[in-house]
Amino acid sequence: MFDAIVVGARCAGSPTAMLLARAGYRVLLMDRAEFPSDTLSTHLIHQPGVATLARWGLLDRLRATGCPPLERAVYEVADVRLEGCGHGVDGQRAGYAPRRRVLDALLVEAAAEAGVEVRERCSVNALLHDETGRVVGVQGTYGGRRFTEHAPLVIGADGMRSTVARLVESPFTVEDPRLTCAYYSYWDDVPACFELYERPGAWVAAVPTNDAATLVLAYFPQDRFDEVRTDAQRAYLEQIRTTAPALADRLRGRLPMERLRGTGDQQNYFRQAAGPGWALVGDAGHHKDSITARGISDAFFQAECLVRHVGADLHDPAGLDAALTGYALERDEALNDGYQGTLSAARLEVHDQRLTLLRAVAKDAELTATYFDIVAGAATIKALYTPQLLAAM
Repeated sequence: MFDAIVVGARCAGSPTAMLLARAGYRVLLMDRAEFPSDTLSTHLIHQPGVATLARWGLLDRLRATGCPPLERAVYEVADVRLEGCGHGVDGQRAGYAPRRRVLDALLVEAAAEAGVEVRERCSVNALLHDETGRVVGVQGTYGGRRFTEHAPLVIGADGMRSTVARLVESPFTVEDPRLTCAYYSYWDDVPACFELYERPGAWVAAVPTNDAATLVLAYFPQDRFDEVRTDAQRAYLEQIRTTAPALADRLRGRLPMERLRGTGDQQNYFRQAAGPGWALVGDAGHHKDSITARGISDAFFQAECLVRHVGADLHDPAGLDAALTGYALERDEALNDGYQGTLSAARLEVHDQRLTLLRAVAKDAELTATYFDIVAGAATIKALYTPQLLAAM
């Protein structure tokens, strides 16, 4: 008998399990993968997520992997160039973009150190219910054998195609159309900071990561997906050339270190976050286009939010239900602004009104820092509308 079972051990599940174990609970964490292993991801941990790693005592471990700090950001669109650094969160002004095989293994290890029982290459295929319909455990396969485990709380942290979400029939509470498709690869020894380039119908980003590699991503409108994937390599390089010529110059004459990865399945939704005996964290409950790279930081937030609400009520069904309701409400309220901002960015539209705003921002270092806080999810767009900005527009 466990106090909680967490299905999915990447950047939402491992922290959730770790925090529950640190709170004194007996936790089972499982994943179909074996770690370290890679997964489709933009990698970026914005400053709110970096501050969270620092609170958990894990930031120095991440730094020790050789993942470089992203201490300077550049954003170019039309005739506007913003360069600088945000104010940061809790003293953390740098972002990081670790390879997922590095980050996820680090988080699994931290969960195990907290006392979590970790089962890799373990799959769940059914949930257990009591006579009232409440979820009380899982059934699955581990080491070639079927198993049954019980717990008063089962947490789905198993991604956009969550088995737990499907089994509890968690409905979409918000759902919007797919807006972009994205492709990326890694390039060796390419000088870069955190770089963003935009033009109508296109978005390109570059971030340094582990092993002296630079991740370079290209975004396209979703309605071009069928066209792009017929020759994704050509489309990827052309998007970089036409959207970020200076970056393309740095890539010229080089070959990617790894194969091109991509997806046209960037779903935008909120699912119901919780119900009797179950909860969803990370992409299982909420997913949005990767263009703003909020997923990892948002997963960390949800882990902390859920565990804070659960508190000491895990074995009191009525108290647990109230806690899960509170988690669901806070999750939706906290993540809605970022969701709407991501949808706006993913439309790949460049409007004169926004360019006017950005030209005014570019003239002021303080406003530029605030803008990069907004990019990181550490501030909202309202923070830009200062008397100085309004006077400059």
